Amino acid sequence: MEWEQKKPARLRVPAWLGPALIYTLSIASLVWVSYGVNFRQVLSDIVSLDWRYVSVAVAVDLAVYLAHGWRWKLLLKPVARVSYWRSVQAIYIGLFTNEILPFRTGEVVRCYLLSHWNRFLMSVALSSAALERIMDGLWLIAAFFLTASFIRLPQYLVDGGQILAAALLGLSGLFVFIARRKHHAHSVFTGSRWAAGVKQTVEHIVEGLHAMGHWRSLLAAFGASFVYLFLQVVPVWALMEAYGLDLSFWAACAVLIVLRLGTVIPNAPGNAGVYQVLCVISLGLFGVDKTTAVGFSWTMFGVLTFPLLVGGFIAVLLTGLNLKEIRLRARSSMRHPHPAPLTAAEK
Repeated sequence: MEWEQKKPARLRVPAWLGPALIYTLSIASLVWVSYGVNFRQVLSDIVSLDWRYVSVAVAVDLAVYLAHGWRWKLLLKPVARVSYWRSVQAIYIGLFTNEILPFRTGEVVRCYLLSHWNRFLMSVALSSAALERIMDGLWLIAAFFLTASFIRLPQYLVDGGQILAAALLGLSGLFVFIARRKHHAHSVFTGSRWAAGVKQTVEHIVEGLHAMGHWRSLLAAFGASFVYLFLQVVPVWALMEAYGLDLSFWAACAVLIVLRLGTVIPNAPGNAGVYQVLCVISLGLFGVDKTTAVGFSWTMFGVLTFPLLVGGFIAVLLTGLNLKEIRLRARSSMRHPHPAPLTAAEK
């Protein structure tokens, strides 16, 4: 009797494991941040804030998302005539989603909305988001080494920055190759032994990158990325002034860079916990005591998050849908990349 050869069972990761890990990390981070802190002093420092600088921080933080919409419009110019205000609305909804849900699912949501409203493939929108991250990374690395030339940073940060710079340059080269050599890129991925679903995803990304592979729009978007990054530093500096910290603009750059790089991996909603830990660690590089740093971290978190939540909530209302419906549509668009017809309310 011949026995049928049984295929080894695949190891399935429980759906609850990912959320459990990130929420555990978030709670552990909050516990560490709160340990040994003089909360009376924290409250006293917050009460004595200079609200003129707080207003500057809120106003410039609003300009950050306007610059993001401008950059996204420039990047997609070869593909579609994207509405500027639609791109800003999609960004606000995506960020609003990130603030209330884990794993940064708002990136998929914003890409779905813009592709749906402007009638182009979801894969193109996702590719544009990937290009944004590459551009941000390149400017962050440039800002890191420029900041390191003005202030002394620990050697482990410098070493880590060099490794990250090498990785980003390699990834950037790959993206340029895909954008400029479509057929070669297809042959590279077609010859691989990947699963069919992964191949299809890669092919969609190749198509999206090739569609945006125009040097003028890429260079314009890259220049806009500098404006986008610079505007993010200003609120950090303004809140340092509001809080009474005697730190330079370059210190604000260092804090922002640590926050951005430290939250690259998707985690809890709003990066809660990890955000505070990174803020305390980065301020500690400049001799700021833990109690002061914790107070500043919560102040910055609240001042920059609350307007975003309000703006995102309004942006969701303007769609005529609720967030759950938008997420379901975004998830469906990942399986069916061709956009569905617009309804009368969405035109």
